[in-house]
Amino acid sequence: MKTAYLIVYLFVLGAILSVTSCKKPLSYSKGNLDFSADTIVFDTVFTTIGSVTKRLKIYNNSNKTLKIDQIVLVGGANSPFRINVDGSPGTSFADIDLDAEDSLFIFVEVTLDPNNGTNPMVIEDQIRFTTNGTDQFVQLAAWGQDAYFHYSIISQDSFDLNWGTWPNDKPHVIYGGAFIDSAQTLNILAGTQIYLHKNAALYNYKGTLNIYGALNNEVTFQGTRLEAAYDDVAGQYYGIYFHEARPSTIDYAIIKNGTSGIHVFSEDPGNSDYTVTVTNTKIYNNASYGVFIYSGGKVMAENCVIAKNGFHALFCLEGGDFFFNHCNLLGYSTNSDQTPAVGIKNYFTRPDGNGIPTTFIGPINEGRIINSVIFGNYDKEYVIDTLSGAPLNFEFSHNHIRCTPIPNDPFFNIIPGSNSFNTHPSFVNVELYDFKLFSNSPMINTANPATSLFFDIELKPRNADAGPDKGAYEF
Repeated sequence: MKTAYLIVYLFVLGAILSVTSCKKPLSYSKGNLDFSADTIVFDTVFTTIGSVTKRLKIYNNSNKTLKIDQIVLVGGANSPFRINVDGSPGTSFADIDLDAEDSLFIFVEVTLDPNNGTNPMVIEDQIRFTTNGTDQFVQLAAWGQDAYFHYSIISQDSFDLNWGTWPNDKPHVIYGGAFIDSAQTLNILAGTQIYLHKNAALYNYKGTLNIYGALNNEVTFQGTRLEAAYDDVAGQYYGIYFHEARPSTIDYAIIKNGTSGIHVFSEDPGNSDYTVTVTNTKIYNNASYGVFIYSGGKVMAENCVIAKNGFHALFCLEGGDFFFNHCNLLGYSTNSDQTPAVGIKNYFTRPDGNGIPTTFIGPINEGRIINSVIFGNYDKEYVIDTLSGAPLNFEFSHNHIRCTPIPNDPFFNIIPGSNSFNTHPSFVNVELYDFKLFSNSPMINTANPATSLFFDIELKPRNADAGPDKGAYEF
């Protein structure tokens, strides 16, 4: 029996040795790598702020394993770029086997140091790949921009306080918030570019904000991500917030891709004027509201385009006052939860001082929209929901409105027959935010000359003879 076991053991051992002795050494490809791109470009990156992550894919298109002798970030540890090869960060990698017809990801990021300059800078580096004695390179390039930075850490009571005049020679980047403190005034000049990080706001706390833009030299508010993929991403920051603010002005601004473009939470109790006067301004593609008025805020707007925001172009909650003249209050949002362009509600249920849910009703002493257009994808592009118990004073006259059935509320007939309904406004291109008018628009020559503005949003004179056009643009 022992002899039989010994024979079997020797047979298996012989088979193993036979297989092992027949195994050939690994044969490597003599080729080189292929790449998904020969240059990785970052455009534009603010100093001290990390970029998005971009990826490079490298390929072994041969039918044999390819040994990569080295992958090196040429600038080494001093490079502003960072690379990650197949999940491992570093600046140098060696002896990587890439199987036949296989690929590998390399991830690239960049963070730039300030240079205290006003002009954009170009930062470059390379990734070197060495295979079979051949060096191949992928170029790395970043357009950088130094900026004025505003940091607030609200949870730690650390606030970036601002007054005087912001210089406009470099962009302003806001983290957390830039605060206008009580009784202070901040002026922002034409051409100033303002970039806000996630959830950040320009916060007017009991102060005065004056934005002095100009036609073709607007003050622009947008998110800090400047890659093309973020061009139309809403909710990248919060917006401009007014808390018990003194009278403020915004002229020729572009406020896009935030959450609430302008949020008027409250105003100085001693202020009898508008909390904020907004003129010649475009507010679009914000995740929630274009203009949000809450419980006592007062807003006047002229020649403004407020369009394609997630919920309402204009939202008034628990009262507040508003006067919109020659404005485009438009829906057209792609948000699946989109609501009518104008939403007005004079009450809100919230906890009182004792934490008990209570319905608060606020007055609307002036609820006036004239010479404007209220339109969008819905059959009814406005909703008014009110409770008795506080003053309500509305006037909607000389507007073009989408509403089916045509409303018969008294405030639509203060000037009988002045409103027009439901015919398409004939905008040039809604998708491209071009709300100028074609020649067949029903809004042409139908505004009220007595309350019309002399110029439209592009400083084009309005037609005083045949009659001005409704909305922000004169044909």
